[in-house]
Formats: sequence, structure tokens, C-alpha cells
Amino acid sequence: MTDTPARRPAGELEAQVLAALWAAGGPLTPQQVQHALPADLARTTVATILARLHEKGTVSRTKAGRAFAYTPTVQDADGLAARRMRTELDRGRDRSTVLARFVSDLSGEDERLLRELLGEQP
Repeated sequence: MTDTPARRPAGELEAQVLAALWAAGGPLTPQQVQHALPADLARTTVATILARLHEKGTVSRTKAGRAFAYTPTVQDADGLAARRMRTELDRGRDRSTVLARFVSDLSGEDERLLRELLGEQP
């Protein structure tokens, strides 16, 4: 049996890249992101992650010399979670059913909070 490195959980590298971008407070090139990350990743790996995040609409990019500089389009992890929820809702064939099933699985506290956010009384 060979010892193989443990695989990272899905999305861990994307989360690390986004955290580096949020901390920077401004656009970063792949090389700058690479230097900001705690993991020792190849620049090409970082560039690939940034390209995937761009395809998902999670970051925007602008030309910076021969490279691109990336900026997050969401402000924080909560904004990212909200965007993912919206994406899943948009994927459903029947929005009403998707929303009904989502709401039916909420805890009482989450239901109360949602009603409050919608301006309804419990």
C-alpha cells in the first residue's frame, strides 16, 4: 500500500483563494494570490482556481500587464453562501417546489428569522 497525500475537501482551495482576495482589499494577480496563500501551490494551480472562480462569476478580472488581476464579486463567505443558494434555486425546474422544500427543512428559529427578514409577523 502506498502513502498518498490526503485530498483536500471540495472547495477548500477556492475558499483559500477567496480569503486571500478578501484580505487584500484590492485586485490581485495570480502570483500575488500565490504569495498570500498559506499552502505551497504552483502559480498555474492558483491561476486555474481563479479562472474557475471567474467562470462561476465569483470574481471579476481586469488586465494587469500580461496577466489578469482578480477581485471578488462577493464581499465575504456569507455573500458567497447566498450566491450559491441563489444558483441552486435558479437550477431548479420548479422554483416554487425548490423554495417550498427549502423552507420545510428550516428549523423553527430559521423560519422565524426568514419571516422577520421578509417583514412578516410570526
